[in-house]
Amino acid sequence: MKEKIQLNVLGDKLITCSKEPLTGYRRNGCCDAHESDYGKHLICAILNEKFLEFQFSKGNDLITQKEINFPGLKPQDRWCVCAEGGWKRTINPVQHL
Repeated sequence: MKEKIQLNVLGDKLITCSKEPLTGYRRNGCCDAHESDYGKHLICAILNEKFLEFQFSKGNDLITQKEINFPGLKPQDRWCVCAEGGWKRTINPVQHL
């Protein structure tokens, strides 16, 4: 079965977010949707120190290398962030206290 072409919020075909480090729920470089991705890793973000520190403070350590497919992230890396947790919690942390 042919996979459906996914589009971004502007209606254009998705482009690669990052190949190094390799991102995406399926580690294909794109922030595409997948039925088993309950966190919805759909937002391609250029990370900064504040985002990484905030995520770390909430128990989401994106800095430390944990496995071969996760090298640990640093400022200026592009990464598919979780729309249902990481991104929403970072842009409006007061709602998540």
